[in-house]
Amino acid sequence: MSTNAEVNEVPWGSIEEYLLENNDFLDGVVITGGEPTLNEDLPELISRIKALGLKVKLDTNGTNPDMLDDLIKAGLLDFVAMDLKGPLDLKYDQLCGTAVDLVAIKRSINMIMTSGIDYEFRTTVVPHYLDAQDIERMAAFIGGAKKYALQQFKNDRTLDHRLSQIDPYSEGVILGMGEIARKYVRKVVLRGI
Repeated sequence: MSTNAEVNEVPWGSIEEYLLENNDFLDGVVITGGEPTLNEDLPELISRIKALGLKVKLDTNGTNPDMLDDLIKAGLLDFVAMDLKGPLDLKYDQLCGTAVDLVAIKRSINMIMTSGIDYEFRTTVVPHYLDAQDIERMAAFIGGAKKYALQQFKNDRTLDHRLSQIDPYSEGVILGMGEIARKYVRKVVLRGI
């Protein structure tokens, strides 16, 4: 897969038509990415979706707290899922492969936790990149959070071919990480084990 792949734009009319035609069994829409908060038209899109009576879940990496704040204050979000890539230190940049504004990430975490809307933080646990100590540091940082989801790494669907050579953690290791995280957050969910 090329990182320069062209993306076809879908007109709002097509999206609206689909949502209306499937209204009987749709409760909501998930806005995901790339990073959706980088699109300045996001509030308008979500407003249109909400006008159809649908709930909206936003998947974010937390790098744009200003947009997140605008969406929360406007009452446009029903649920936020924020990815935590790793401990909030120099390792975060290493895991992302680029410099990350950790102040922005921390602002987003705090904003989500105090927003009053439903949310979860989630981490995909990749061996050789994250270990139990990292999970403990992240869980401690989001201490008191409603939900923290630990997601099993899947090596069969990766954009970086080097990751396909890494075997996922065993179920026992993931269960142990979940127990560690439970010391800090209200609910831990383990996915993919």
